[in-house]
Amino acid sequence: MHITHLSAECYPAAKAGGLGDVVGALPKYLNKLGESCEVIMPKYKTNWLESQDYEIIWESDARLGHEYFGFKILKVENDPLGFPLYVVDVPGRLDRPGVYIDPWSGHGYWDEFERFLSFQIGALEWILNREEKPDIVHCHDHHTGLIPFMLSNCYRYESLSEIPSIITVHNAEYHGQHDLDRHHMLPDFDHSKLGLLDWDGRLNSLGSALKCAWKISTVSQSYMDELSTNSNGLEFLFAQEKSKSVGIVNGMDAEVWDPVTDPLLDINFTKRGVKAGKRKNKDKICSQFGLNPDLPTISFIGRLVREKGADLLPDLISTFMHNEKEVNFVLLGTGDPGLHDIFTRMENDHVGYFDATLEYNEKLAHEIYAGTDFILMPSRVEPCGLNQMYAMRYGTVPIVRAVGGLKDTIIDLDEEGGYGIKFKEFNLHEAENAIHRAVDLYSDSKRHAEVVRKIVNLDFSWDKSAKEYFNMYNQLKLQSA
Repeated sequence: MHITHLSAECYPAAKAGGLGDVVGALPKYLNKLGESCEVIMPKYKTNWLESQDYEIIWESDARLGHEYFGFKILKVENDPLGFPLYVVDVPGRLDRPGVYIDPWSGHGYWDEFERFLSFQIGALEWILNREEKPDIVHCHDHHTGLIPFMLSNCYRYESLSEIPSIITVHNAEYHGQHDLDRHHMLPDFDHSKLGLLDWDGRLNSLGSALKCAWKISTVSQSYMDELSTNSNGLEFLFAQEKSKSVGIVNGMDAEVWDPVTDPLLDINFTKRGVKAGKRKNKDKICSQFGLNPDLPTISFIGRLVREKGADLLPDLISTFMHNEKEVNFVLLGTGDPGLHDIFTRMENDHVGYFDATLEYNEKLAHEIYAGTDFILMPSRVEPCGLNQMYAMRYGTVPIVRAVGGLKDTIIDLDEEGGYGIKFKEFNLHEAENAIHRAVDLYSDSKRHAEVVRKIVNLDFSWDKSAKEYFNMYNQLKLQSA
C-alpha cells in the first residue's frame, strides 16, 4: 500500500518537537512491514536540508488566492532516512531557517497561513499530476489540516476525493486559526461547504481536518479520551467525531535512541554495563556544569512553555535549593522569554546545584538522558510524550504527571510491575512529593539499580504501534474500495 505522509516536521530534516521524531520514524517502521511510505514536507533552510543533494521531480506554479506562486518538488537523493523524502520548495516563503519561529526575533512568522497553505497546495498539485497516486494521505497536525478539506471539496482535486485521508493530532493546543475571510485563498469550492472550515467564527485548520478526514488518530488512548474535555475549544468537535477516532501510542526509533551506538554520546554503554556507563556519563555532565555527581541529578528537557508545566519549575527547584535533601537540577530547552530570565537568575543563585542551558541542543539532550538519574515531566498536557521513553532507554527514571501518554506509558513504582514515579494533580505539593520519592529511591541503591535494569529492557519501539497504523490503513483501504 502506498501511503503519503504530509508534515511540517521530520527528524532530522527539521524538528521543533515530538512531531518531528514521529514522522522521522513511523514511515521507516511501516516500510519494514511491507508498506510503501513517503514523506512530503516544506523545504526550510535548516542545516540538514541545506546539506542534502536533490533530484528535481516536478516544477510548476499554483494559485494562492488571486496570485500565483512558483514551486518545485525535490527528492532527497539516496533515501538517507529509510524512506523517500520529498520537499516542497517555495522560494521566499518556506526557505527560512525557522520551522515556525523566526530565530532572529523569537516570534512566529507573520505569514504563517500563506506559508503552510502554499506547502499544502504544492503537495496536492504534485499528487494530482503524478502518475502513481497514494492509497492513503496521512496528515499530521494543523499545518496540513486543510488537505482533507481540499481533497473532498475543492473542484480542482475532485479526482482525488476517493483517496482516504487521516489526520493525526499530535498536539490539539494549536489549531491553526485565522480570519475566516482567508478562505478565498484556497482553490475554488462550493461555498455552501464553508462551515467545514469554520469553527467559532474563525477558519480553524485542525477543526476542518477533524470534520473532513476519513479517520482521526491521536498519539495515545488517554489523550484521545482527554480531548473531549480539554482541547482548547474543540472539545465538542472531538466528542462529536469520536466514532471515527482512535488513539495509538507513539513509539520511539530504537535505532536512533540506542546508548550502545548513539553517535552523539562520547561514552556509549550496553544494557549489561548500564551502571558503569551511566556513572561515566554522569561524571561528564556534572563536571561540565559544576555539579556534585554523588547527588541525585534530575533533568528537564523540552520546551519551556505552560503546556509542559515549565512554569512550575522555578518554585519547585527553589524548594529543593533550601531543603535538607540535596539535589542537582539540569535544564535544557527554550521557550517563554520570562522563564529564560528566571532560570538565568537561578543559575547564578544556585551555583553547584542548578544549571540551565537555554537553547536547542540535540547532542546535549542525548548526553543528559545518559548522564542524569531522573527526568522530570510535570506536563499540564502531554499527548504522548517521547522523552520518558528516551530517558528509560538510557537508564533514567521518569518522574511524570499522570496525563495523556505519560499515564499510558508509565507504571508507578507502588503499583505491580512499576518502574516510574507518577503524580496526579498539577500543583507544587504533588510535584514536590514526587521528587522526594525519587530522592528516596536514589538513596536505596539496590532498589534504584533494580529499577534501572528494568527500564532499559522495556520495549517502546515503533514495532507494535506501526502494526496498529498498518491495520488502520487496511480498514480505510477496504472502506474506499
